[in-house]
Amino acid sequence: MSDTVNLKQLLRLFLVGLTVAFLHGCELPEAAKPFKSTNITGIGTGKDFRLTDHHGQVRTLADFKGKVVIVFFGYTHCPDVCPTTLSDLSQAMRLLGPDADKVQVLFITVDPERDTQELLAQYVPAFNPTFIGLYGTPEQTEATATEYRIYYRKEPGQTPGDYTVDHSVGSYIYDRSGKLRLNASYGQAVDALVHDIKLLLE
Repeated sequence: MSDTVNLKQLLRLFLVGLTVAFLHGCELPEAAKPFKSTNITGIGTGKDFRLTDHHGQVRTLADFKGKVVIVFFGYTHCPDVCPTTLSDLSQAMRLLGPDADKVQVLFITVDPERDTQELLAQYVPAFNPTFIGLYGTPEQTEATATEYRIYYRKEPGQTPGDYTVDHSVGSYIYDRSGKLRLNASYGQAVDALVHDIKLLLE
C-alpha cells in the first residue's frame, strides 16, 4: 500500500514539474522572441553619437536611456523615403497610445549643409512633436554615418544648391537599456513596427 502511495506521489510531483517546465518554456527570453524586424542584436555598431538637436542641445544616446529609441538617417529635402518613414513612425506612435511616451524617434540628417537647426526644428516635429532632429558638422556627420554603416552621397542637380542625397534606408531600434536590437526596413508595415516596439517595452 505504501509503495502505491509513494508511486502516486512521485507521479504527481513529476506532472507538476512537467507543467512548470512547460510554462517556463513558454516565456521566451527577449532575444529569442519573434520580432518582425531584422534582429541585429550584438552587431557591434551604432554604439553612440554626439550631435546637436533642433533645440541646440548636444545629445548622445545615453540621454534617451530608459526609452525604446528609433534612429533614422535622412534629409529634409528628401522627396519620398524620408517623409514616408517619418509618417509611418508617427502613425506607429499614435497606435502605441500611452506607450508612445516610452519611445523616442531621432532623425539624423545626412545633409548638414542645408539642414540647419532652424529647418530641422520646422520639419521634424511636423510629423510628431516628440520627434527630435539631429545634425552635426560634415565631419561629425561622416563619423556618425561610419559608426552606423550608413551610405550617403550627394548627387548634383541643375544648380549647386539643387541636389539630392542618396542614402541608406531603414531604422535602427534600441531597447530601453540602450542596446541596439533591430533594423526595420523601409516600407515595413506600421503594425509590424508597433509589434516590435511593444516587445521591447515588455
